[in-house]
Amino acid sequence: MRKLALTYWLLLAAFSVFAQKPLKGTVKDANGKGIESVNVTLKDTEGNIISFTRSNKNGTFSMELKNDQIGGYKIEASSIGYKKLTTTITDATKSYELTLQPSETTLETVNVKNRPSLTAKGDTLNYRTSDFADKQDRSIGDVLKKMPGVEVAEDGKISYNGKSISNLYVDGDNLLDDKYNIGTKSIPHGAVDKVQVIQNDQPIKMMRKNNMSDDVALNLVIKDEAKLKVMGDATVGAGMPNRFDENLTAMLFNKKLKFINNIKGNNIGSDPGGDLIAHNLSDYLKKLDNDKPSGLLSTGAAGVPSLPQSRYLFNKAGLINLNNLYKFNPDLQLRANISYLYDQRHQEYNKYSETYLPGQTIRYAETQTNAINPQKLRAQFNLNGNADKYYLNNNLVLEYTPFKTTSGFVINNVAANQVLKQETFDLSNEFNYRKKLKSEDVINLYSFLNRTTQPETLNITPGLNADILNDGNSYLGLTQYIKIPTWYTNNYASFAFVKNNFVQTYKAGFNVQQQRLNSELYRTQNNQQTEPVTGNTVNDLDWLKTKLYTEATYEYSTDKLKAGLSLPLSYNRINYSDALNQLDNSLNKLFINPAFNVKYQTSTENYITANYNFKNDLGGINDVYRGTILKNYRSLFSNDAPVAESKSHNVGAGFNFRKAMQMLFANLTANYSDTELSTISAYNLSNNIQQKIVLPLNNHIRSLTLAANASKYLFSLKSTINAGVSFAQSKYSQLQNNALLPFNTQTMVYKVGIEAKLSNFINWSYGANFAITDNKALVADGIKTNFKQLRQQSALAITTVKNLYINLSAEHLLTQQSSQPDLKYLFADANMRYKWLKMKTDIEFGITNLTNIKSFDAIYLSANSLTTGTYYIPGRVAMLKATFNF
Repeated sequence: MRKLALTYWLLLAAFSVFAQKPLKGTVKDANGKGIESVNVTLKDTEGNIISFTRSNKNGTFSMELKNDQIGGYKIEASSIGYKKLTTTITDATKSYELTLQPSETTLETVNVKNRPSLTAKGDTLNYRTSDFADKQDRSIGDVLKKMPGVEVAEDGKISYNGKSISNLYVDGDNLLDDKYNIGTKSIPHGAVDKVQVIQNDQPIKMMRKNNMSDDVALNLVIKDEAKLKVMGDATVGAGMPNRFDENLTAMLFNKKLKFINNIKGNNIGSDPGGDLIAHNLSDYLKKLDNDKPSGLLSTGAAGVPSLPQSRYLFNKAGLINLNNLYKFNPDLQLRANISYLYDQRHQEYNKYSETYLPGQTIRYAETQTNAINPQKLRAQFNLNGNADKYYLNNNLVLEYTPFKTTSGFVINNVAANQVLKQETFDLSNEFNYRKKLKSEDVINLYSFLNRTTQPETLNITPGLNADILNDGNSYLGLTQYIKIPTWYTNNYASFAFVKNNFVQTYKAGFNVQQQRLNSELYRTQNNQQTEPVTGNTVNDLDWLKTKLYTEATYEYSTDKLKAGLSLPLSYNRINYSDALNQLDNSLNKLFINPAFNVKYQTSTENYITANYNFKNDLGGINDVYRGTILKNYRSLFSNDAPVAESKSHNVGAGFNFRKAMQMLFANLTANYSDTELSTISAYNLSNNIQQKIVLPLNNHIRSLTLAANASKYLFSLKSTINAGVSFAQSKYSQLQNNALLPFNTQTMVYKVGIEAKLSNFINWSYGANFAITDNKALVADGIKTNFKQLRQQSALAITTVKNLYINLSAEHLLTQQSSQPDLKYLFADANMRYKWLKMKTDIEFGITNLTNIKSFDAIYLSANSLTTGTYYIPGRVAMLKATFNF
């Protein structure tokens, strides 16, 4: 029996060897001589690349095949100086002899000026990556910053000609679902053939014929040869004092499977959580109409300095980030995005703040040392069917976010300690189905279900503000508990009538939000006895908010004009009760919130936009709880008003100008809003605590923003320059210590930048941002404050000898405030990198914060408040890294 089993396995192994017989052949010239380095590509019947190789010095080639069912596939052979040859496969076991005929090419005299070019086709603009990349660049993100019309913010958010992109696709697939920073940081620019800007992006196939979308997206077109293998890099780094930086990334972009999987950890001030930023999250949450409250408790005045995060962050963090997409066929795919972040942060600062009121000034002097431990586990599973006749999208998301902060603080010479624990669990499922009928009309069914729990606990020892919270007697401490479990669902059905360029859509649905706010504030006496502070510091509030709604939408689209009118009608009912606080109220409101938008194409490349919307809105559970909550060690909040109501008028206009072939981009925008509120937050401030209560009082908030931006590629200088100016004005009121003060705030921001290629071995970049803020109380002898800040950044990239690169960078900050001395800072960094080509490895040595600055002073100005802060930041750090590329 043993011999039979052994024979069986030997035969099976032999069969496997023969089953994997490669496809072989020889490439020869007309004289029968083998040709070396010919590109040989195997393509399926649809033209997709299955395998790729090159002929050896004898002209022979070999391709490993996963199976031999390749009848009808084609071999394509191409090489400079020969005509391309295509041969159909008839037998996978056959050795193919390919004879290439010479191709005569007459070359005219050409003056090479290294002139980049753009190509446009319909709504798609193509940037050739190689035209903008330099030897020093690593990722596609490095190259995007140099492309005219494209702007990359410090947090990685990408905009095109003033408009934020809706998505970053990888070869047409939505692999990263708006959290695209990991893609721009990891994908090598050499693997990207071109970057496509897709205007009027419509990812749903059935809606492209009558496309009403105004979104802009980017698509990274991957080179054919980069689709055939797993790419990535591994980094090992160590430095002083006691620093480490490790990273491992693997990615694949073929027809069936795409993934970017990454694991990283460091303590050099680089936040791995930046890879998890969803850049359009706020817009998505507005569409869901689920206004669940964020955390109610905090550790107080903690803030961050006006510096790039890498300058001030003390961290020890690790991240696992897995993004995988599998395509069953061109119309059906499954995507999984799973991540886990663990972080430990340390923060120290001193703050001094002044609030100017008629006849008095409130002052706080605070020192705080924080140990912060944020974690985030997120798993998202998306099933997407996207065909010409149907669209199916189901999105299941699970999030678990525990957060702990331990801190010691001193406020106006009173010392204490605090521990804040927050633990959020969020589970949701979103289902969307569309079906196109034979009449071209479309049925749409939608359902969203969400469950959230977010318990919070804040402990403070010893007890503070005894005169308010313990009848003037000293005590051991305070404990604030809060729970707000939430159920939410939103469901609707719609029917769209499609006729030529006109689409009318009618929708009907409902949503329900059910919450319960439980909170207790306890004090611990010196005898260890624990008791509620008072009966006014307990909440047991039930909240039920329901909405029945209908909506009629009318859209018209031609090559030149797009216009849309939306008429939503909703019946809103809110019931809330709290027996402990003698609260039992209900509210019924009927709202109509019309919206109108228009886009007119003034020429092939230029267009103007205009929009208007009116919105009635109702507040949430945060507006109505009566029991006082200790928000932080110096803030007590409560309410004495019904549900907040707001009415907002918003109007906007814009002009987008583009001359793609000349690489000139410009945009102008203007927006105005007027919001009427039914409540106002009244603050009672003293030198040791602030108390807030929401009162029923009508007030207005009016705001105006104007902006102009331009970007141009200068061919003669091989440089991309950009400039912009913006103006923002807000008028609003504050109620503090029984004084109602109307304020006017104005901010002007000027910015310029350049990405220049000074020579074949020197690149230079420079950016400057200058902001001026004026605040004024609109009363006789009103308070006036003024704030100016200039921020400049510059970098020089030099190729000294072959494959050795030196990068020098500097950052200058100047802050001016009339009643304070000027603050000036100059940070400098240096980096040297050697590309060891034979080992596919980069050896890198760098020093950040060369001047060893260890503290940073900052000024913050808002309305009638001035805050100065001193933050302790990492000093000089030296790092040695090795990055292996595969």
